[in-house]
Amino acid sequence: ERFAFHVPSLEELAGVLQKGLKENFADAQVSVVDCPDLTQEPFKFPAKGICGKPRIADVGGVPYLIPLVQKEKVYDLNTVAKDIELPGAFILGAGAVSSKILGVNAELIPIVQTKSEKKPAVNGSYVAQINPADKGCLLEKYSSKYTDCEFGLLANLYASEGQPGKVIEVKANGRTGELNFVSCLRQTLEKHYGEKPVGMGGTFIIQKGKAKIHIMPPEFSTCPLNTDEDVNNWLKFFEMKAPLICQPVIVSRDPGFDLRVEHTHCFSHHGEGGHYHQDTSPDSVQYLGYFQPAELLFRIDRPQETHLVGRD
Repeated sequence: ERFAFHVPSLEELAGVLQKGLKENFADAQVSVVDCPDLTQEPFKFPAKGICGKPRIADVGGVPYLIPLVQKEKVYDLNTVAKDIELPGAFILGAGAVSSKILGVNAELIPIVQTKSEKKPAVNGSYVAQINPADKGCLLEKYSSKYTDCEFGLLANLYASEGQPGKVIEVKANGRTGELNFVSCLRQTLEKHYGEKPVGMGGTFIIQKGKAKIHIMPPEFSTCPLNTDEDVNNWLKFFEMKAPLICQPVIVSRDPGFDLRVEHTHCFSHHGEGGHYHQDTSPDSVQYLGYFQPAELLFRIDRPQETHLVGRD
């Protein structure tokens, strides 16, 4: 299933987002800039930028995880790149690992330059799992142990040619409202564009402060998780410290594809990472992000039986 997003100009988007962020942050500045070189610190991505044929893929979904897991749901980022008609795509986002490969359940922070006819894939992904030793966070580079580009169950992915180019730079400091950074961006887009869905992806850094992050436990639940309360009791929550490098995938409104409209995973260079919920230090928090509106949405292996539990 595919869908063409409404694609506003970068200048228009910058204005819309700045207005929305100012309702939720003490200080917000949004401008159009050249994408910084993302192969450099702190990102160290395998591609220089997030520009060129930008698109979003929503693969699988939460119903394959809960109420009970469907472990046979395994996917490959190289295949996804072909499915979204962009072989060799640079992919960022949020998903779950393939438990067939890892032997456990864990959070995947996908950062992959997929394979093309000319080049093999470069997998810069991270995995955040519960450390069996101390029940804390164990964050590892995927390529330190595995050679594939697989994932499982669900993923929200932003894909592009990985080129340099003009992007939207977002700076937001001091959170005054209830919404997290990503929800504020998404709800601002939804409020302004209404019936015309806008998609957006990229990367942002929580430069200062701390954040509430979850990691799924290594064992899937054997008793059904039927409510958000069940899910939250099953997940492991942590407070993690900046700097955290986050990969958000945002769709302003679901045009009827049973999407997860926002999903953000993060990693760091100090051993922490997982699924971003909210900063926990609103007064001191500083966000710096680079975003690009997507042109196309691809819905891959949409669950036939669905529900709205566990979507945040």
